[in-house]
This record gives sequence, structure tokens and C-alpha cells, in this order.
Amino acid sequence: MATSRTAPAGATRARLGYGVTAIAVVVLMGAIALDTKVVTVGGDEDLRQQAFDPDRFGADEFPRIRDVVIDRAPDAALLAEELAADKAAATAAYGTMAGAFPVMTVTFTGVVGDGQSGIFEVDVPDLPDGLTIRVQTGPAINGTELRDIAGDIEFGSFTNQIEYQNAGAGINRAMAAEVLSDLDRDALQGETLSVTGAFTLINPNNWLVTPVALEVQ
Repeated sequence: MATSRTAPAGATRARLGYGVTAIAVVVLMGAIALDTKVVTVGGDEDLRQQAFDPDRFGADEFPRIRDVVIDRAPDAALLAEELAADKAAATAAYGTMAGAFPVMTVTFTGVVGDGQSGIFEVDVPDLPDGLTIRVQTGPAINGTELRDIAGDIEFGSFTNQIEYQNAGAGINRAMAAEVLSDLDRDALQGETLSVTGAFTLINPNNWLVTPVALEVQ
């Protein structure tokens, strides 16, 4: 006669414990899967795409900055007159304070003179005696005038000083690509040049202008 065996209570509890654990693992893995977001390499949520790209920033911002400068820029002779009469009022009308010095907008037409390292003097009529205007034509564009002139690109919007500096460089490169890429610098001397741009008013008798628009006539 067959004998019926009953598993010991301890073994039954062990098997029950394993089963509960297995179910818990399955539930946990399912929850992880539901909570996991798949990020495509190169997609918008790829962290590498979220890193600051100064050239993309510059390309996005330059058209707006160009329009700001063109809208505000006075003729060079008028600007020189108004700066001599009331610097604060002229700055409020045509410029933006950026640290210790104002960044000013200006437009002018004149004959290109001597140049060195892509920086050319321009003989602009009706200016006060002793005032020199020079214009940057690249290939390297220095300074942060284009970053600062709009007045709303501020340090606090960036992670650190390096990123803030790179933002200015990115805008300069975007400008150079749009405005200066076809410029024949070797043939500029003696040509008539129309420029609209911005400069930092450090020396009132020496304006180094970064252009946003430049045309050889």
C-alpha cells in the first residue's frame, strides 16, 4: 500500500518564499521598464546635445542682434556731436552700458585707408578733428560688442565665465560668416565702404567698430 508523504512545513515555507521573491522581482523589473526613458543618440534629450554650443547660440542670436544695431545706429557725425554734448543721453539713445564702458551703435560711409591684421581705418566725412574710426573685417573678430549691445544676454544665463565668453565668440563667428565671408580684404584700400556696427566707447577719439552690416560700394 502506497504511503502518502507530506513535505515538511519548513520546505513549504521556503518554496513559498522563493515564489514571492520571484513575483516581486518581476513586478520591480516591470516598474523599472515603465519608468525608463529611451534616449536616442543625437536626439534632443541626449545630454551631449544639451551642452552649450556657442556656434549654434551665435547663429540663433545674430539676426536679432543685427536688427537691434541697425534700428538704433545713428550717423557717425551725429553720434560724435551728441556724445560731446551729453554722453549719458547719447548712451541711452544709441548704446548699452556693459560694465564700465558703454557699447554704442553707429553707421557711416567712408573711404578705406591703411589696414593691418584685418583692421582698417575709414575716412568718414564731417567728423570732429582727431576722431579716428576703424573697422574689424576679420578673419578674426575680437571683442564682445555684439554680445553686449542688445543688453539682454547676461552672465547669469550661462554656467560660467568661459561659457559667457564663448557666447560672444559664437556671435562674432556667426556675423563673420554672414557679413564678411566674401570680403576681399586685399582690395579694400581706397574703396568706399558703408558700415553699420557697434563699438565700445573707451577712447572717445578712437572707435573700433565691429560690423553687423558692411558693403563695398
